[in-house]
Amino acid sequence: MKSIIKITILAIVLVSFASCQKNSRPNYEFMPNMYESVAYETYQESDAFANGVEAQLPAEGTIPRGYTPFDIDNTTEGYNEAKANLKSVLDSTQIDEPRGKELYNIYCGICHGNKGDGKGKLVQREKILGIPSYDDAGRAITEGSVYHTIYYGKNAMGSYSNQLNREERWQVVSYVMKLKADLEK
Repeated sequence: MKSIIKITILAIVLVSFASCQKNSRPNYEFMPNMYESVAYETYQESDAFANGVEAQLPAEGTIPRGYTPFDIDNTTEGYNEAKANLKSVLDSTQIDEPRGKELYNIYCGICHGNKGDGKGKLVQREKILGIPSYDDAGRAITEGSVYHTIYYGKNAMGSYSNQLNREERWQVVSYVMKLKADLEK
């Protein structure tokens, strides 16, 4: 009997502590510097900035992390060079057709059509005209010409080098070449 009374009293004490808890009040912070870092002024006056308070340009000749330069120029000669010589850097095990299709449908299909026939939604609605099919014999597209066009753009088509990284561009190129092969059957 005494143990039941002790358990009851203990339960009442625990319930009273739990009922007095206020969730709207913040908890105690024992080490506030770990939760709220000290603020620093981004361009405060210091000797690191030669001309006063300003952002600095990167050192000449540096390349950003993860960036691979494209050494072919944005000229007609560069396009012809890419068309003749540039090959995919992806081997057959790295080509991901579902991913290439997804990227193609997002960025290219609206104009070029999901089958590569030049009949995308914008062409059907006559918003843009003159999108040739990938199997057009006069164009004779290659991996290099497609990559160059994605990287720099061509005619009314703008560049997609900011939207697609290097590997994604090659995935789209491999999918475009698959569409071309399907159209030529």
